[in-house]
Order: sequence, then C-alpha cells, then structure tokens
Amino acid sequence: MNNPMELINKDINYIWHPFTQMKDYETEAPLIIDRGKGLYIWDIEGNKYIDAISSWWVNVLGHSHPRLNDAIKRQLEKIEHVLLAGFSHVPAIELAEKLVQITPKELTKVFYSDNGSTAVEVALKMAYQYCQQSGKTKKEKFVALKNSYHGDTIGAVSVGGVDVYHKIYKPMLFEVFQAESPYCYRCPMGKQKETCDIECLGSVEGIFKKHHGEIAGIIVEPLIQAAGGMIIYPAEYLKRLKKLCEEYGVLLIDDEVAMGFGRTGKMFAFEHAQIAPDLVCLAKGITGGYLPLAVTMATDEIYRAFYDDYEKLKTFFHGHSFTGNPLAASVAVENLKIFEEEKIIESLQPKIEVLSKNLEKFRELNCVGDIRQTGMVAAVEIVKNRQTKEPYKFEERIGHKIYKQALKRGAILRPLGSVIYFMPPYVITEDEIEQLVDIAVDSVKSALCRSS
Repeated sequence: MNNPMELINKDINYIWHPFTQMKDYETEAPLIIDRGKGLYIWDIEGNKYIDAISSWWVNVLGHSHPRLNDAIKRQLEKIEHVLLAGFSHVPAIELAEKLVQITPKELTKVFYSDNGSTAVEVALKMAYQYCQQSGKTKKEKFVALKNSYHGDTIGAVSVGGVDVYHKIYKPMLFEVFQAESPYCYRCPMGKQKETCDIECLGSVEGIFKKHHGEIAGIIVEPLIQAAGGMIIYPAEYLKRLKKLCEEYGVLLIDDEVAMGFGRTGKMFAFEHAQIAPDLVCLAKGITGGYLPLAVTMATDEIYRAFYDDYEKLKTFFHGHSFTGNPLAASVAVENLKIFEEEKIIESLQPKIEVLSKNLEKFRELNCVGDIRQTGMVAAVEIVKNRQTKEPYKFEERIGHKIYKQALKRGAILRPLGSVIYFMPPYVITEDEIEQLVDIAVDSVKSALCRSS
C-alpha cells in the first residue's frame, strides 16, 4: 500500500484526528509521515521537514536515536509488559531511583501512569485524598490559572483555562477558583515588563486569603503556559507562589509535562525558581518521545497519609493497565543516561543564545507584537496592530496560514492561534536554528506581513 492518494483516502475514511476539524481534509490532505532521523521527518512522497515542534514537544533527542532504539530492543528480549500492582521490574525501579536522585530531596516517591493528562489526574486525586486523610477535610477545591492547559481528561480539563479547548465541557467539570494569568505581554494588571512587581500574583493571594480553608492545591505550568500561547513569565512568580502556598497551607502542583527534561535550559523548570513543589507531573520528554509514560512525584508527607492498614481504606486506588510499562521505562532510563553522559543541558546553552539572537529577525515585521523565549522554547505573537496589540480573531486562522507557508519551505510549525513557537529537538545545530528561524520569518511575510 504505497500509493499516496490511496493512503490519504484511507486515513480520512478511518482515522479521527486529534485537535482537528476533519472537514478541513476536504481541501487539505493530512501529511502521511514515513520516517524520521534526528531533527528531520520525511513524508511518503519523500519531502523532508524540520520538526520544529518535536512532534508535540516529546522528541527531545530527535527521531530514531540509536541508543534509545537499542534500549527498546534489549528490553524486548526480556519482557514487554507486566502489571505493576503487586509486581515490579528493573526498568521501573531504575527510573524511579534516578528521578528521585535528580529532583529536590523533598520528592521521594514516584507514581507511574501513561500520559500527561493522567499524571495531572493523579496529582489532583493525591492532593484531595491527602487532605481528606490528614484531617483537612474541608480542603476540597483547587486553584488554577487563566490560559492554563493541563490535559484533556475531565479533571485536567477542570483545571484548564483555555476556552477554545475547554468551554464546551464546562457542565461536566468540577468548579475551581481561577486566578489571573501571568501574561506579561497582555498584563491583566495593566503593567509593563520593565516596572512589573508580579502584581498579577495578587489574584492568587486574594483567593488564598479568602478561601485557603477550602483549597487543597494550586496547579501551575512552571515558567511557560504552553498551549495557552507559550506565555512566558518570570521565575520570581513561581518563587513567590511557593511562599504563598506555605503561608496558607496549600499544596503546589507543578505540571512539568511540557517543560521538563531540558526545555527551559534546566532539567526542570521549577529549578529556575529554586523551589521544591509538593507534587510534580512529568511526561512527554521522559522517554525521548518514544513511548507513552508519565510520572507523578510526591513528597514523603503526602505519601505517609496513604500508608496504613489495608482495612482503613487509605490506599490510593488509581492505576492503568500499562502503568510503568517496561519498554517505556527502559527507554526513559536510557534517555536520562544520555542526558547525563552527553551533558545535554550544558550543550543547550550556546544553542539558546543562537536562538535568542536569531529571534531578533522578527522585529522587522510590523505584525509581530511580542517575542519571548526561555531556554529552547521561543514564541512570536502575531498581531493586527503592534501599537494597540489588537489580536487576530480565532476564525481568521492566521496560524494555519503561516503553517502552510512553512510546510512549503520545509518546516513543520504548529502555531497556537496567532502565536508561532519553536520547540525543536535538542539535536538541532546552530546553523539549523538559523535556517528554521529564516523559514518562519519568510512564512510570516508570505502569509500576511509587510516589513516595517
């Protein structure tokens, strides 16, 4: 079955794609990908593309990495899967030990699941049950930020704040307290970056002051609200938030699903604020993008609230069929070995500088409102009017127009509304960073902009 049109027709006939209006395929065919290597992927017609978004932020070390390939092959010769309730296996043990070693000493326990949404569900349930089993029975609610995204399961959607993804499901969700987003470019407090004193955190503090007796935890994406538009905020916000949580007795849930494993220039984003969250959610880059695996890390204090005689029913009754899958855990172990042995975090620093320098090319475009970057994550917000910051309307699909132009030039961008972003695999070279940014600049120009 090598005929491209035959494959495309069968895809459209049988597959319901995520985050996709399938009616679009009446005029635009999906790309059918054949293979990948390093930074690049090829479609079935031989066209080559830079994977500028690491295939939904997961392929941190690029495609078809030989060491990761070999790790899976070795594990295949032993066992492909075994349940983790009452059983265990070497890869799960090795991975848990390594994660505890590279995170703050307060995080002592690793609970496995299989994707970012479920890592968040686990954290929410743990926080709730911890409060119920430690004499804080009135603490039943959560605080989340506007513009936040934590996944697509019901609990994760409940703490989400992006209407385009979440509004339709509102009748199904549990209520949360929603605080202002630390959106520096469109500051909810009307401040400028240069004179800001993190006033937006006052929204959280106000909720804590009034309702802390009801609040089990607050969940945040550290430093970058990803799906909300790659909204980048200062580490000081996170540092002060941790102090507020300690002051008011609220658990801090850190959703590192998108930003963990080097994305921000450190292994974990919370390191920039020099804090230790109470619960940490990890997924995506944990396996280098190879297999679904997720982790929720917890403090010993939280863990001890579940530790009792079986008949007391304090057990954490949560699990998935593929929890701690040996294949996934084995490739995750090898992924972390590569990070350590090849000094991946250190190797990113000059690339981060090159990315920063090349982003300046966007300033010549009068439709660029904001350029933001943290580590190997960069974003460019496209606006109708630079002076007034007037945004494009959702239905104008500006990002989609830019995406199509970039495809013609050999790069896969997947803008978030009117925000173009870059999250390439770390194997990208400095020359390839320049090439990628040039493609993006040309794509924006071609789609809608004129030079200043």
